[in-house]
Amino acid sequence: MNNNTVFNRLFTQYSINDLIQGNENQVYKAVIKRVLQDPHSKNNGEIISEIYSYMGKNYRNEYFYQNTLINKLLLGKHSVNTTTALTQIPINKSKADFILINGKAVVYEIKTELDSFVRLETQLDDYYKAFSDVCVVTCEENYDKLNSILQGTNVGICILTKRNTLNFIKNPISDYSKISHETLFKILHKCEFENIVSEYFGALPTTTPVFYYDECYKSFARIPITEAYSATLKQLKKRNKILKEEFKKVPYELKSLMYFYSEYDNKYRTLQKFLNENYGGI
Repeated sequence: MNNNTVFNRLFTQYSINDLIQGNENQVYKAVIKRVLQDPHSKNNGEIISEIYSYMGKNYRNEYFYQNTLINKLLLGKHSVNTTTALTQIPINKSKADFILINGKAVVYEIKTELDSFVRLETQLDDYYKAFSDVCVVTCEENYDKLNSILQGTNVGICILTKRNTLNFIKNPISDYSKISHETLFKILHKCEFENIVSEYFGALPTTTPVFYYDECYKSFARIPITEAYSATLKQLKKRNKILKEEFKKVPYELKSLMYFYSEYDNKYRTLQKFLNENYGGI
């Protein structure tokens, strides 16, 4: 496995779940071999901290960017009590890397040092069909090129500096003109669009199961777009409920992983046990 593969594979649901269950994880061992000199003198929490620190200096991948957004924005600027973060939300042919929803919603499109801007225009077009505010997060080296691409647009620009802080060069300007009923509806889960339709009309469509989805969409499409958008944000904001007191104990390096995987809610204690254990690999 090359450097890109091992680092990308370590900070994933599969690898962390494997580790906290006490399994021997080859990706973890491969990363440790490349980064640490004497892992046996450290516990797993210290090792993961050192690996993450190494990534911050040498390999800032998408997880590193996303985890920085979680820590600096969701936890640093906002609060898990008032704000919800979402990730990998399919919007037409794109997937939103990171969305923060409180009073409004902002899509953060991550473009690391390792990414290109080839698909950026298509991604931005897709995002504006579902959300009013969009911001691109990238590195200092990419700023001039990105600024040129986004000249004259409402898209915000945020730089992840070499000191791993977030510098908002340009805040996004809200643009509601492209938001469409169809795109909003496709983002919603069944229970979410049912909530919106029943709250607005007082009842759900009465039809056969085969036509139910289409009839719900027809009802949703009759809601004025500003109200449909507001109702959609209200439903999306209810996603990603976490055990707040337990989440506080999760180390900085793993905040994003533990936030986005709700099935980990009953595994905080197992995670803590793993972090406190001395490294037992080869």
